[in-house]
Amino acid sequence: MSSPLSNPTFRRLFAAQICSLLGVGLLTVALSLAAYRIGGAAAGGTLLGFLLALKMVAYVLLAPLAETLLANVPRKRAMVSLDFGRMLLLLPMGLSTEIWHVAVLAFAFFVLAAGFTPLFQSVIPDVLPEEESYTKALAWSRIAYTMEAVLSPVIAAAVLNVVTGEALFLAAALAFLGSVLALLSIRFPARGETAVKGPFLTRALRGMRIYAHTPRLRGLFLLNLALSVSMAWVLVNTVVYAGARLGNAERFYPLLMACYGIGAASGAIFMPRLLKRIGERQAMLTGAFGFAATGATFALLPALPLPALAPIWLLFGATSSLVLTPGGLVITRSATRADRAAVFAAQFSLSHAGWLVAYPLAGWLAGAVSLEPALLMLAALSATIALMAMTVWPAHDPLQRPHVHPDLPEDHPHLHAVPALGRQHRHVHDFRIDDLHPSWRQSAI
Repeated sequence: MSSPLSNPTFRRLFAAQICSLLGVGLLTVALSLAAYRIGGAAAGGTLLGFLLALKMVAYVLLAPLAETLLANVPRKRAMVSLDFGRMLLLLPMGLSTEIWHVAVLAFAFFVLAAGFTPLFQSVIPDVLPEEESYTKALAWSRIAYTMEAVLSPVIAAAVLNVVTGEALFLAAALAFLGSVLALLSIRFPARGETAVKGPFLTRALRGMRIYAHTPRLRGLFLLNLALSVSMAWVLVNTVVYAGARLGNAERFYPLLMACYGIGAASGAIFMPRLLKRIGERQAMLTGAFGFAATGATFALLPALPLPALAPIWLLFGATSSLVLTPGGLVITRSATRADRAAVFAAQFSLSHAGWLVAYPLAGWLAGAVSLEPALLMLAALSATIALMAMTVWPAHDPLQRPHVHPDLPEDHPHLHAVPALGRQHRHVHDFRIDDLHPSWRQSAI
């Protein structure tokens, strides 16, 4: 079964993801309008920036803690509860007239999202254990994220034709209700292995420790960071570019972002075929360097008309998908089934930490040195970080590695599960950081 949509469980999970993403997209528009309604033209932008900063704080700091708290809760119950909680929080947001009311409710919403998203991501490889199907599922997921970013404002605009801005919170709640119903219809696969035991803080930091000790995961972090540095310019400053260089932000900003979305969707569609040929590392490096090269070239060109800008934004989108789509596959190969949720939570936290730095940096540089020089500087920084990733993540990176267990007794279950030879207990299997394999140096023999 190579097509993920042939799997009824994945189809329902994907439907839940689409509903959830639509709810988040509508919430983003609703929060923007609420910030403007409460703060006015003078303070609306500041209030929205504060609300989005709360989102990043919740994602960066709380995702590993949330995963640990939910480790012993059945995944279906946890995900339904988190989605239902987000739905309930949306209902009073539209009635709030004080910014601190909105801030408290929004922060609680983002806390629940920090628990839901990594858990959702960790379920998919259990539903689709075949690598080809899982790779295609990652592509579908990336397309869904891209389409949400492009279509949510359009859907919100259509809704606003018939209701007030406050009613967008209700529309977002209805989208989450759709997600809850889809999740309730699914029979989730069992976790397989029991949750890891130990002190709470040790368990909370387990995903981070696995991340820090696995070279390909460190490379994954650096490549995500390299992309976010340049991509932040596109997400933050496209609207500014459309207004300052093309003369009409309302007209040209949606067109440029539509080109970006089409490029991102196209990159995700071709990703499974590309990964078969060149693998995750080469695909992600190509995307990171490609995005930086596109940005640097664009920054050095003279002012361009819209028809010439369209392929540039298409390239921005396509190269971003080369970096973002394979991440789940890299994590799945680097963590045991019991540790997947913890490592997905670490990835969720670390990737948003990168965006927390990249967003304000892109905005500040554009204001300090102008748009094109800012992009050139950010592209150079992206390329430098990508070069670091090349050294951290070696080109020869087999999953199965020979290694030794000199400290294990002869009758240890691990040595019976994978027979070992010699006094050092040398054997070969898929090497992942865990309690029995605490260091990558253990495989350097």
